[in-house]
Amino acid sequence: MAIIPAKAAALLIILSGPDLCGAGNNIMKIFKYGSEVLRKKAEKVVWSEDIRKLIADMFRTMREGNGVGLAAPQVGRSARVIVIDIGDGGVALVNPEIVKKKGKETCVEGCLSFPGIEFEIERAGEVDVKGLNDEGREVHITACGLFARALQHEIDHLDGVLIVDRTSFLSRKLASSKLKKLIKESKKNEMLS
Repeated sequence: MAIIPAKAAALLIILSGPDLCGAGNNIMKIFKYGSEVLRKKAEKVVWSEDIRKLIADMFRTMREGNGVGLAAPQVGRSARVIVIDIGDGGVALVNPEIVKKKGKETCVEGCLSFPGIEFEIERAGEVDVKGLNDEGREVHITACGLFARALQHEIDHLDGVLIVDRTSFLSRKLASSKLKKLIKESKKNEMLS
């Protein structure tokens, strides 16, 4: 197991981007709030070349959508896989688990599955996460700030937990018309698929 400080993580477990091993040519559909796939707990996976390709496609999709993170359920896959790029290079984790949380911070978060909607969310200020990197090796990351927040956000997706579940009742109420619109669009898209 490698212990990786947050800043160094980008140098050690990172994919070079969407051209990894010739994969990553696909921009995937991002499922929006209201899609059932977002509420299901993702399955643990065994690292494989298919997972490596999924990671590369997820990086391309995330970057195309101007996001900082993406979880496999957001692209319709029941796989415990996340990608994050907060500007220091991309991090991919397979079967990630938060093993320790420390402190609390409140900040506004958005999500590619909630376009145009942001919520104030309280999360741990620092986290220790373990998982497999893009080569199938076990890694351990200690992260703080935006990197810690992104890890928690994406791991929540793997458990079917969304930002709407982490915000206050008042915030949900204020965004209710936008949320209802997303649900309606998601249901319509699912019927067309």
